[in-house]
Amino acid sequence: MKSTLLILGLLFSIPLSAGVYKCTDAKGNKIYRAIPCGEGQSKVELNVKTGSSTDLIAKEKEEVLTQQEQEAKEAQKKLEEEQQSQKVAQFKQSVLDESAKNQFLVKSNPSKFSAFAIPPYKYEDLPPLVKSFQSRLPDIERLRRQAAEKSLSTGECGRVESVELSEKSSKDNLMILVDCSSAKKFYFTEKELAN
Repeated sequence: MKSTLLILGLLFSIPLSAGVYKCTDAKGNKIYRAIPCGEGQSKVELNVKTGSSTDLIAKEKEEVLTQQEQEAKEAQKKLEEEQQSQKVAQFKQSVLDESAKNQFLVKSNPSKFSAFAIPPYKYEDLPPLVKSFQSRLPDIERLRRQAAEKSLSTGECGRVESVELSEKSSKDNLMILVDCSSAKKFYFTEKELAN
């Protein structure tokens, strides 16, 4: 008996769970159907259990708007990521350009510079001191070259052995240390090299 009631209950609940659609055509005629409305008709789904209705056209428009907003956000995010990657690529290229100038200077003047006088800083593998000034890496490379040239122009430095960023550097003012073969050391600030 229980199983018979259960089966009958299931059979009668299936039609109730099916959707009811209120379709209104262009003339204003209302038709209630068990299948979704066709094109050119307003579409309203009626919930038999709660008595509420859902305007399917408005719901579709809302879903389309939500999807368009999501796509716009994704496109904006992708654009920002591309711009950021371009900035990083340009930054790395400027570091490489300055390093290449340093290496050209060293190789073209072997009597004035030791082979490793101005070793290039690699963006991915920076010493701890330089890493804290990573955002100024192109400036550091340029200042190293200028400091080496300025120390040679004093006449007190016969040959440059090494040019490094000094530990005395600050965020506002970088300081470069130049070691000469004559055991003379020069410290140049960013402001001194700018003149």
